[in-house]
Amino acid sequence: MITNKKILITGGAGFIGSNLCDYFIEKNNHITCLDNFATGKRENIAHLKNNKNFKLIEGDIRDLETCKKACEGIDYILHQAALGSVPRSINDPITTNEVNVSGFLNMLVAARDANVKRFVYAASSSTYGDSETLPKVEEIIGKPLSPYAVTKYVNELYAHVFGLNYGLECIGLRYFNVYGRRQDPNGAYAAAIPKFCMQLMAHESPVINGDGTHSRDFTYIDNVLHMNECALSSTNPKAIGEVFNTAVGERSDLNQLLELLKTYLSNYDAAIKNIKLTHGPIRKGDIPHSLASIEKAKEVLGYKPSHNLEKGLKEAVEWYWENLK
Repeated sequence: MITNKKILITGGAGFIGSNLCDYFIEKNNHITCLDNFATGKRENIAHLKNNKNFKLIEGDIRDLETCKKACEGIDYILHQAALGSVPRSINDPITTNEVNVSGFLNMLVAARDANVKRFVYAASSSTYGDSETLPKVEEIIGKPLSPYAVTKYVNELYAHVFGLNYGLECIGLRYFNVYGRRQDPNGAYAAAIPKFCMQLMAHESPVINGDGTHSRDFTYIDNVLHMNECALSSTNPKAIGEVFNTAVGERSDLNQLLELLKTYLSNYDAAIKNIKLTHGPIRKGDIPHSLASIEKAKEVLGYKPSHNLEKGLKEAVEWYWENLK
């Protein structure tokens, strides 16, 4: 267990980042959160404002000096800061590249210069691109299908060469469709699960991209928190310089997902059960099917996911109903 360490969490006011802040503060670590609030939210970390073990640096990873300041005296880095969303990257590839590639490189340089012990970063299942192999195994990837996917793959390449040339311990976690508490349901680039929940709670018909048979390995936030701790605390030399799928190892299609959401939400509002679904065009850059092999993570890091889709969705729906209704 990681305790009494100085941990920098970039993007710490975001969905995953703020949950990581909570998780590691509860284990008596000293947390520095770096965020520019482009997509992160102040309310996600408001409850930590007066915690003596929490420090906020408002800044942008595209500024090297900000990154260097944030890394001073830090033991470990959990790098979550990025511009997510495939559609956003297609609409604005330049900004996505500036944040996800140039910003990532700044953080690597700052971590190297500060002699940080380990750099664990958010990679992405989008790196698998057009590979049709299922389940997705870390060593077999295809060609990227979006600018976002390109940037996340470049992150892996940069992490590799920083380990090779500077000895920086880097571990990448390829996140698969993470969902859960604090995930933003609003905006043009909102993730599917919170957006669907909000629409159903408002008695609106959710729009599914395509016929609903596209499938994903939906991964609850608690599994991601556990995986980050596994990566930080691992003493297995086979972990260093590697990337690991962060998922459940099960897939569900969008039709199945919506039926589960309707079932769980109808426990609070019976009318939701009868809401009809709407189908729209397939989204550009989308991978048709995604299913992770988590054998490498289990064997090398000792990863044990605690939540399958049903368990995770029940908790997520409860949070959305209580906080966003």
